[in-house]
Amino acid sequence: MAATNANTASPGIIPHLWFDRQAAEAAAFYCSIFPRSEITTQATLRDTPSGDSDLLSFSLWGVPFMAISAGPYFQINPSISFIVNFDPSRDLNAASLLTEVWDKLSEGATTLMPLGEYPFSPQYGWLQDKFGVNWQLMLTNPEGEPRPTIVPNLMFTGENVGNAEEARAFYLSVFRDSRPGALIHYGPGQEPNKPGGVMFCDFMLERTWLSAMDSGLLHDFSFNEAVSLLITCETQEEIDYYWEKLSAVPEAEQCGWLKDRYGISWQVTPASMEHYLSSGTPEQRARVTQAFMKMKKFNLDELERAFHGA
Repeated sequence: MAATNANTASPGIIPHLWFDRQAAEAAAFYCSIFPRSEITTQATLRDTPSGDSDLLSFSLWGVPFMAISAGPYFQINPSISFIVNFDPSRDLNAASLLTEVWDKLSEGATTLMPLGEYPFSPQYGWLQDKFGVNWQLMLTNPEGEPRPTIVPNLMFTGENVGNAEEARAFYLSVFRDSRPGALIHYGPGQEPNKPGGVMFCDFMLERTWLSAMDSGLLHDFSFNEAVSLLITCETQEEIDYYWEKLSAVPEAEQCGWLKDRYGISWQVTPASMEHYLSSGTPEQRARVTQAFMKMKKFNLDELERAFHGA
């Protein structure tokens, strides 16, 4: 697996976190915990259906994230978590750093798998932090190329169980810059997971690695809009392409958001949007916000005209 956090012209696919009112507080909390982390932009969108909404871009251990405060409409759950790889071949203090990060994230958190030794890692734990975001901290020692520091993990549950491998193949067919990684299946005796289901797989989309798994356990959660995956596009052609390929639930289409055939939410957004919302004047931000609130799929020309007041 190749490292994904090298500086490139495009940020790749960006995890986007939806909070009620806590986006700025959560971003500051995470940036205080992970190495090489900072808030890069912050803007307030005025007069949205959720009132005034804070929108932030930030980087955690070199991995780009976004967050928004947009009301209590969606609840983050474990269906999309973030695997944090602490690699001794990259950092001699990986084990102690893992423990330090775990202790800080544990403030007000719920432990889903206690920190300890497991067959797949000498040091691993899974928690849901005080803001609801799920983190899997793992001590790794890969041979060959290093793992990325943070990898979004998609858990296929309920009616979606058994779809992880199909989804992996689908995404690899859609994204132009993509390649497969590991694929590990469940075997006999691993009930309630069925033999042939995906215990773990990973794949690269637009220089961003993601992982996926099936879980046959009884869960009361599934994919929703609280954690979405944002695709930045340079042209209207790119926006049209990803929208056509990914959107499978017409009633979920709004403000650049869509939902795919597996229930995962994506945002297909022009690369210029961050400039419009973070660098524009209050009047420019207001015009752009009012323009995109009326859209389903983004129209790049209309957004540009709104920004310039044309």
